[in-house]
Amino acid sequence: MKASKGFTLIEVLVASAILALMALMSWRGLDGMFKTQTALQTRSNATQTLQMGLAQWRVDLDNMSVLQGTPALDWDGRVLRITRQHSQDPKAGVQVVAWTLGNGQWTRWQSAPLMQNEAWTQAWAQAQTWALTAGNVSANSAQEVLIHPVRAWQIYYHRDGAWSNPLSSAVIDNTSQGTQPPAVNRRPQNLPEGVRLVLELTDQPDIQGKLTLDWVRPTFTAVKQ
Repeated sequence: MKASKGFTLIEVLVASAILALMALMSWRGLDGMFKTQTALQTRSNATQTLQMGLAQWRVDLDNMSVLQGTPALDWDGRVLRITRQHSQDPKAGVQVVAWTLGNGQWTRWQSAPLMQNEAWTQAWAQAQTWALTAGNVSANSAQEVLIHPVRAWQIYYHRDGAWSNPLSSAVIDNTSQGTQPPAVNRRPQNLPEGVRLVLELTDQPDIQGKLTLDWVRPTFTAVKQ
């Protein structure tokens, strides 16, 4: 009887080496696909968060309310404060919202619903104090939301057909004397025709560069020459 022939040691080693190489190539391919998917998901999440923040920025400005005895808009170089209608129920009063750059994060803060002048005054001052420690753990941090990492930001007002720094523009004066609770006046007085937001994003791989967003006051009507 003839002896049956099997694989030689060299053939087995060669086959094992080929299988190991194929397994390594397959693992690298899967690992590369996983990393790509993770990077795309991270970028998508960052983009969505930033878009939601910009949408909230527009909503806050669209719902800005001019009240008797209170300013509706103020920019001091650090924080933008807005008096706006309540986000869910206009009958619940108004809210003070504030935007600033704190600890490398574009951050938003909002007060509880306000019905009295005294409460509004406290919230207006609290918003300015909050801006000093925004992005850090503080007594006011429970009312803030971190939007997106930002390196720097700037605000411009549109007045008389041109964009300018609010600190060098005409001072907003939409206050009047009164001791009664504020009543909403939906006609902005002495407010800018528009607000320009410029965000310089951080050098992260997900989103980079500079972003500019212009908001135009809904009641603004251009005067034809």
